[in-house]
Amino acid sequence: MMRGPNDISIAIRKPNNDIELKVDKLNPIKNKYKFLGWPIIRGVVSLVESLSIGTKALMYSAEFYEEEEAESDKETFTQRVFKDKAQDVEMTLSVIISVVLAVGIFMILPSFITNFAKSKIENHILLNLVEGLIRIIIFFIYVIAISKMEDIKRVFEYHGAEHKTIHCYENEEELTVENVKKYSILHPRCGTSFLFMVMIISVIVLSFFGWPNPLKRVLIRVLMFPVIAGISYEVNRFIGRSNSSFCYYISLPGLMVQKIATVREPDDGQIEVAIKALEAVIPQNREDDKW
Repeated sequence: MMRGPNDISIAIRKPNNDIELKVDKLNPIKNKYKFLGWPIIRGVVSLVESLSIGTKALMYSAEFYEEEEAESDKETFTQRVFKDKAQDVEMTLSVIISVVLAVGIFMILPSFITNFAKSKIENHILLNLVEGLIRIIIFFIYVIAISKMEDIKRVFEYHGAEHKTIHCYENEEELTVENVKKYSILHPRCGTSFLFMVMIISVIVLSFFGWPNPLKRVLIRVLMFPVIAGISYEVNRFIGRSNSSFCYYISLPGLMVQKIATVREPDDGQIEVAIKALEAVIPQNREDDKW
């Protein structure tokens, strides 16, 4: 999947080895409501839109492989209740459940675990730092665990193909398999780097609220999550637009997470799919897609 300034494309390697390409026009909500494009706010909007687009892409790609499975005449619960709107409902529920699980596992759970150390650590900043370290450990365990799954391994290989292809385009080389193969599978604007940045920024932001009782801590973490995501987006955006050594070292932890777990070297066929997807969203004017 590739997202350009005006379009979004999904390229899929079908079971018969052909590449299916689907291109849709983007209609970001911030074009309708200008204030949603303001700094910090645009990061939250981008996160929600990315979750929605990503879920749609996964559901669309799954359709090509569902055709090979044994067909069933039984309707799902959502199909019976919502009819033609079933897919939209399922997608919305998937996004909501993903957000709830992310907040629960990566924001609330570390807070409760850290609370056991409250009797030994009185400094609120240090407590928030411990909470942040626990959050990072949970994140590492999660991404390493899922990276062992065969299906996820293949997803991460396509992830690597996306990064290499984008590097090739940004270096203004012709998009061929041979050219793309030369580039790194790591990219500073990756979603993995964004998630890692969220965890770092959360330590800083949440330290301002001290260490209140469990109920208040949960409420603060839930309410501040959009703010943390918005700030993280702006930091990642700044890093992605700079080639300075300072920005490189800030992005280094996120790059290391990519290298360890979320990105793998792709094969030639996967690179072909990535090239097809990227070519479909390249604007006529290169200035239009500058970060």
